[in-house]
Amino acid sequence: MLETAAKGQPEVRGSALYSTLISMVAALGSVMFGFDIAIISGAAPFVQVHFALNELQLGWGVSSLLFGCMAGAIVIGPVTDKLGRKRTLIAIALIFAVTSVLSAVAPTFRFFVIARIVGGLAVGAASMVSPLYIAEASPCAVRGRMVALNQLGITFGIVVSYLLNYLLRGIGPDNWRWMFASGAIPSVAFFVLLFFVPESPRWLFLAGRRAEAAALLVRIGGSDNARRELSIMQLPKGPKDTKFSTLLRPENRRVMVVGILLAALIQFSGINTVIEYAPIILHSAGNSLDTAIFQTFVIGIINFLATFVALFTVDKLGRRRLYVIGSCGMTFTLACMSIGFLTGHMQGIFGLVLILAFISFFAACIGPVFWILMAEIFPARIRGIGMSVAVFVQWFSDFVVVLLFPWLLRHLGGTRTFGLTAAIAFSMIFVAWKMIPETRGQTLEQIEEFWGH
Repeated sequence: MLETAAKGQPEVRGSALYSTLISMVAALGSVMFGFDIAIISGAAPFVQVHFALNELQLGWGVSSLLFGCMAGAIVIGPVTDKLGRKRTLIAIALIFAVTSVLSAVAPTFRFFVIARIVGGLAVGAASMVSPLYIAEASPCAVRGRMVALNQLGITFGIVVSYLLNYLLRGIGPDNWRWMFASGAIPSVAFFVLLFFVPESPRWLFLAGRRAEAAALLVRIGGSDNARRELSIMQLPKGPKDTKFSTLLRPENRRVMVVGILLAALIQFSGINTVIEYAPIILHSAGNSLDTAIFQTFVIGIINFLATFVALFTVDKLGRRRLYVIGSCGMTFTLACMSIGFLTGHMQGIFGLVLILAFISFFAACIGPVFWILMAEIFPARIRGIGMSVAVFVQWFSDFVVVLLFPWLLRHLGGTRTFGLTAAIAFSMIFVAWKMIPETRGQTLEQIEEFWGH
């Protein structure tokens, strides 16, 4: 089969470039993921004033996107298994573009929330399908680096949204509308570029289109890589599992426990409270709103730059080691933030440095490794629905945390709130050390064998 597919296609040194380019296009889904998650941070103070919202209403307005994310994550697994990764991403891009405009023109708070929920469907779906596509379309030797492009896309979307928030903050009472409307531009670019990328080779193989899969593997990683991948790539034992009840079978329980724990802890450690409420946190610590929004942009820059650490180390140091390092760093910085609120030192440069350190540990270690593991650890027979459930848990945890954070910050104070997140971050160290398998340099099929043991 490989010989037929590769006939007339000599070994090409630049095949890695092709893999990188199609991964970058898929990562545009993650750019929109980050943009839609973070654009609310700078818009929230103005949305609260425009619609006269209390703390819980503000929390609902911010977290409503995450409600849609949960739905998008749980339904997209069977959809992408049936339609393919590429067609699913095209539909996601279209939803991104439409809901960016609808959020911007919302005449009422209810309309705004509905638009954000529908937009959340695309965010939740993209959070699963983009890294899944990249993992399935990358040679195993560089798969970690390629999937890390997913996290780089998220952080780039965040920093762009922070920059737009800062630039548009003073243009008038409807500045928040322009913040949301700006998301339509990258959404349309994502939609158009998707027509120039191929389908995932592993999806093609499982769909019975083996010649196409073989030819694509040659183009992605060369004939030697394609021959090696095809020699171990095989249809799952037995029929493909498409029912959620199959996740409770004994052979699937272990990987599901690991996936769900990773998904819940990454949110309860507080990362998206910083991403989405950074101006409010900094403002509550005594900074002016203008200063808080500018500092939030600085946070976005550090978040983006720190992701490059994972890009160049995850295939050398390994997933588990990076996760342990990041968990230790997050625990320390969250504990320092708790102490900072207690002593009154969170205002000014000290508080900003602590938040920057927290973001750096997350972006350099935890964020990229989480999405890499989500794309790697699930066996092929349950990859779609297994990843859907784990990502659903991630978004549900995010929804709960973001919904309640304004209330917690007001009633418990910064000391107790960040002390609690520090304790949760500490538990991540144990989970990483004891439960996460090292997947560096292994094919997806070899990782699947680990759970069988």
